[in-house]
Amino acid sequence: MTHFAGKMVRMLLLSAISTVLLAGFAAAAESQQAVAVGATTGSSLRLRADASTSASVITTLDQDVAVAVLDDSIDGWYKVNYNGNVGYVSADYLVIDQDNVFTSYGRVSGDGVNVRSAPSTSGGTLATVNDGAMVTVNGFVDGWYDVTCEYGTEGYIRSDFLVLTNSSSSSSDIVSLAKQYLGTRYSYGGASPSGFDCSGFTMYIYGQMGYSLPHSATSQWQSGIGTKVWSIDALQPGDLVFFNDPSRNAGKACSHVGIYVGDGKHIHSSSSRSGGVIISDLTSGYYNTYFIGGIHV
Repeated sequence: MTHFAGKMVRMLLLSAISTVLLAGFAAAAESQQAVAVGATTGSSLRLRADASTSASVITTLDQDVAVAVLDDSIDGWYKVNYNGNVGYVSADYLVIDQDNVFTSYGRVSGDGVNVRSAPSTSGGTLATVNDGAMVTVNGFVDGWYDVTCEYGTEGYIRSDFLVLTNSSSSSSDIVSLAKQYLGTRYSYGGASPSGFDCSGFTMYIYGQMGYSLPHSATSQWQSGIGTKVWSIDALQPGDLVFFNDPSRNAGKACSHVGIYVGDGKHIHSSSSRSGGVIISDLTSGYYNTYFIGGIHV
């Protein structure tokens, strides 16, 4: 009996060690250091799940968007990371920025990330930044980004701790602001804290962040602003989310719009009967059925 118990303990210990190692490998796979930085040369460039024109589309990228190149060894394709979405783009529509002449933005991925004085782990630590912090990206050197932080500190962050994006607004800022209006009454045509309709709500929230959106769900979807996202799994907090219920769209492309808040949920001005500005689930039910896509602004 003692021998059996000891064997069970050893098996459980080995299982726990294996779980930890696998988790470590998974984390390493998710955060990969960039080998270069590229700039898109065409609008609506498809980011695909695999290096093939038949692979599913994860999202589309605007022209002149900076992306982290993770692998440049695939014939005709680059493996890239943009705004946390990892996939493949055609090499015909991406220019590797050899001179590092670009300005983009980056969102820190991880807590206590060091900003160093040189593009090396031996460089002195100038500051530390936490998960979600936004920085200006000035260039790329040997797997490191040359960045300027919020209070003017300029240094280097290793590329696997920074996600490139084309917006300087923190997604948490957008979500936090939107949540301040939970319970605000629904008002058809409304676009102020005295009452919102769906597109009036998103127009107002994004307007407070310096963006100009039209007052219509369809117009926002077709405005050309930002980068379109085609699956719920690819959404980031702060993204616009769009729906099309044929029974309510009056022949238009969209019938409703909201803002993704994370964890499969979105905040939106629903209706007077539903309580105005509320948070609803995207992963099942009505909004899952009629979801058509999102936009990362």
